[in-house]
Amino acid sequence: MPSAEQYLQPEVLAKVARFDLKAKFIIEGFFSGLHRSPFKGFSAEFSDHRKYVPGDDIKDLDWKVYARTNKYYIKRFQAETNLECHLVVDASASMGYGTRGLTKLEYATYIAAALAFLVVSQQDTVGLITFDDAIRAVLQPKSKRKHIIRILKVLNATRPGRRAKVSELLHKVAGMIDKRGLVVVMSDLLDETADVIDAFAHLRYAGHDVIAFHILDAAEAQFPFSEARRFEDVETGETVVADAGSVRAGYLDALGQFIETYRTELYKHRVDFFNIDTSMSFDKALMAYLMKRSGR
Repeated sequence: MPSAEQYLQPEVLAKVARFDLKAKFIIEGFFSGLHRSPFKGFSAEFSDHRKYVPGDDIKDLDWKVYARTNKYYIKRFQAETNLECHLVVDASASMGYGTRGLTKLEYATYIAAALAFLVVSQQDTVGLITFDDAIRAVLQPKSKRKHIIRILKVLNATRPGRRAKVSELLHKVAGMIDKRGLVVVMSDLLDETADVIDAFAHLRYAGHDVIAFHILDAAEAQFPFSEARRFEDVETGETVVADAGSVRAGYLDALGQFIETYRTELYKHRVDFFNIDTSMSFDKALMAYLMKRSGR
């Protein structure tokens, strides 16, 4: 039986059948490893009390106050900022590529599910938007734990769709969100870089705090091929035969420039950019989120 922290490894989690368990295993594994992270003891700081109202989570009741006053009070924390978080998942055709037992889209949905749990645990609201060539699903932000079940159901049913113009869809997302908050985008960003950067600038111009998780498959990131083979574009179906060993250096150089362009240009717009691939443990994404939320 794998330990909680082993479920942070994509190849281990891929063997779990139920989607809700995948998200819970990621969260449990992440928190079990926090003692080795810069976030030892990460928690909200106690602020004050307010009276209990029906619907409040009873785990937040202060039983010591009840023992003294015979009245129910809820503990409030400074982290109760009413942050509105939107998780934006790219479900376009290219996200269906995968070589390690899970696709980029599956990796993204696992991260999104874990982040949903994490956001609600921070007493913030979380919503979900998915897209391919159009907006496919929208769940407005809420903070109730039962809302996570709705998010999990949508993520579990999300499949790779059609070819997408990522920049156009991000512009649409920017126009859909009225209240300023945190927007977390999970995508391979396979589009014209200048157009995508402009779309992220639109999100920032609207006043949102923005995190971009740039997700690649491990094979895309590392290009472990050596012999002649046929490569196919999963969105257009176009194929090309090439000697992998001969083109590897050029491919990795072009990929490095592609990633660095996003990193440097998005930094100018104060968008936090995190490049990850499907061989990386899920705690990297969660730690990046916490670093952003804690102001480093």
